[in-house]
Amino acid sequence: MLIRGARIFGTGHTDVRWHGGSITECGTGLRPLCGEDDIDARGGWLLPGLHDHHVHLRSLAAAADSLQLGPPAVRTADDLVAQLRHADATLPAGAWIRGVGYHESTAGELDRWMLDRWITERPVRIQHRSGALWTLNSRACAAVALERCAPAGVERDPDGRATGRLWRMDAWLGTRIATRPNDLAAVSARAAALGITGVTDATPALSQTDIDDFADEVARGRIRQRVHCMAPPAVTASPIGRFSLGPTKILLDDTTLPPLDQFVARIRESHTAHRPVAVHCVTRVQLILTMIALDEAGVVPGDRIEHGAIVPVEAMAWLRAHGVPVVTQPHFLAERGDQYRHEVPDRDRADLWRLGSLLRAGVGVAAGTDAPFGSADPWRLVHAAVDPDSGRVAAERVSLRSAVSLFFGRPERPASPRTIAPGEVADLTLLAVPPEEVAATLPHPPIAATVVHGQLIYG
Repeated sequence: MLIRGARIFGTGHTDVRWHGGSITECGTGLRPLCGEDDIDARGGWLLPGLHDHHVHLRSLAAAADSLQLGPPAVRTADDLVAQLRHADATLPAGAWIRGVGYHESTAGELDRWMLDRWITERPVRIQHRSGALWTLNSRACAAVALERCAPAGVERDPDGRATGRLWRMDAWLGTRIATRPNDLAAVSARAAALGITGVTDATPALSQTDIDDFADEVARGRIRQRVHCMAPPAVTASPIGRFSLGPTKILLDDTTLPPLDQFVARIRESHTAHRPVAVHCVTRVQLILTMIALDEAGVVPGDRIEHGAIVPVEAMAWLRAHGVPVVTQPHFLAERGDQYRHEVPDRDRADLWRLGSLLRAGVGVAAGTDAPFGSADPWRLVHAAVDPDSGRVAAERVSLRSAVSLFFGRPERPASPRTIAPGEVADLTLLAVPPEEVAATLPHPPIAATVVHGQLIYG
């Protein structure tokens, strides 16, 4: 196939040809070969295909069948109750109500007894916007036999009764609730329409069965993007062209931080299995502990920081010197600005969701949407990174080219951008407008075509 008449990112060429899954020729004035399909780009901006470096595919699919119960869709307790009662009146008997995106600014901290005041005859589960917490009503607690459950993630009141609040227990909860299969084909189609050619699934603690299911979805063509999947060290995967295993995800929570020796041992276990680590760091103490642990365990290529919500200036030299990139979410500042203004201490404000300062300091940076916990649209992230009205200080904003480049990284090296050149994989995103017109179309630039491994998957 041939794309003609494009404005190609990073080159002065206008035309790109590929055969199989690889780019074979770049130039100007290339003519279609006999039997070759071609696309007239009409001056549209041609980019290396966008790779979302941090997403949760199954949660994103499930969110499509869930109530959105947090800002901006739901802002008050009355709004919340109205949504729950409408679902209660319309769902089939016995069906669960599944809500996502909840934040305390809506109706305070939830527990089973608060939910019972609103819905009693149907099981309800509501996920916090952070993704760390599920809250169940009493009917749901009974359905999963929560009172007989021993894991530490089950919150209990002073009398030992389960409050209905479950911390970091997604996998456990999933084994006890009958749910219909996630429609990953629909997720893939929506991603293709946004120009996304690859994703890194950042779901922690996936089992071998989970990995095998993902690989099967890719092999059957239900997921048409490349999928790079974080996985524990013991997990393996069959070789499939568009599916690969990535680093081991390590979650940190300030209230349950591991002893340093245990943390170091876990990193070494992954490294010994030739698997780098991707450490969830959203606070200052989490980042500092991770830096200390990596110093002790040794850094290997592919080790990375997820989120980097708080990065003090003093940490930048270490990140640069050790080649540890930050995979960040600049759009969170735009989507959650009110929350941060109320919850982030003054001492941390200057270090919150850095971007421009990281790049100027020579730190590797890539972007992931963290969908469904953030918008799944990478162009909203790009817009937030460049928009003066996003809540980002001028020093942290970046150019459009820099913002788009955050999605060009290779799956295994997110801060090492791919280019459009012979020998590169034919993963491409074509916009219907030239680069100088893109800013005016944000956050919804028109996507003309999306190509993965040489195959047109959208457009």
